[in-house]
Amino acid sequence: MSIGVVLAAARRRTGLSVAQVSEQTGIEERVILDIEGDDYSACGGNFDVRGHIRVLAAAVGADPGPLIAAYDSARLGGPALAADITEPIPSVRVPPGRSEPVTPASVSQRRRPAGRVTPAAPGGRQRRPALAVALGVVLVAGLGVAGYLLAGQGGGGAPSAGAPTATASQADRATRAASAPSAIGSARAAPASASTAAGTRPRKLTPVSATAFGSAGGAGDNSDLAPLAIDGNPATAWHTDWYSTARFGNLYPGTGLLVDMGHPATLTGAAIRLGRAHGASFQLRVGATPALASLRPVARASGAGGMVRLRFTRPVRGRYLLLWFTRLPPGPTGNFQASVYQLVLTGRT
Repeated sequence: MSIGVVLAAARRRTGLSVAQVSEQTGIEERVILDIEGDDYSACGGNFDVRGHIRVLAAAVGADPGPLIAAYDSARLGGPALAADITEPIPSVRVPPGRSEPVTPASVSQRRRPAGRVTPAAPGGRQRRPALAVALGVVLVAGLGVAGYLLAGQGGGGAPSAGAPTATASQADRATRAASAPSAIGSARAAPASASTAAGTRPRKLTPVSATAFGSAGGAGDNSDLAPLAIDGNPATAWHTDWYSTARFGNLYPGTGLLVDMGHPATLTGAAIRLGRAHGASFQLRVGATPALASLRPVARASGAGGMVRLRFTRPVRGRYLLLWFTRLPPGPTGNFQASVYQLVLTGRT
């Protein structure tokens, strides 16, 4: 069994709800549900993941030692994918009335209720790798400005009015970007590189199939409708079941749509047309095998509805992509349901 399955089973044996565990530990409910689904992307780096596992295990009466050892074994001994969850992944929030996502600065800016605690480093020490990175960026920016000015003087004149020059504000922006937590990155597209030259520029990819995917890895909601999400017809859609709450009536941690590319492909982005109602939260997960634990999160959205466009911070490679809903939008009758009218992927084969 996976780490998340063990923690979820231990919590149920103790008779605790997710809300009660959240109240005891200070860890947000959605983060607990993510961890029980073997998604650690909201925790931060490996150090913080171990801390979350240790705290949750203590709250539900599980032995944290084997769980942390299993996590370390999977992280250090398992095959590394192109998009590991410790790499920056885009996070977007789509407020009502907008069709394009706007990006929060970082999940670390989420407000925490008074009295809530999070796992701390041993001995009260705080790791500050971002500060060293920020200082390095400032140094490089300063050297770049100096080199540019020296080159201009060597050429016999100052740069023309239209020539671009590095400024203090640019160095400051670079410093802030380097200081941002690495768990969640920017949804803005990265600069084009040699790999996106004319011959390898990302294009629309055609999946071979789509199936509904359940929380236990089996058939999910309305599997017969799943192909409608990739048929290219905006009038047809795959729908989840109706649920009494946005969290699936506390029956499941999530439900989703699994897309099979037929062979490994390099993915760079996705365009997803949902129903009109806002409020959906989902992850895009990519991997080589159709199992939740092996499909790593590469992008996410919350409060989503309508058209959502995601550009991955870095290209990811895998055969399978899972659109994994962790929260459903409200329906017109007081129940909750998600709909996917179109799922279009871009990348390179």
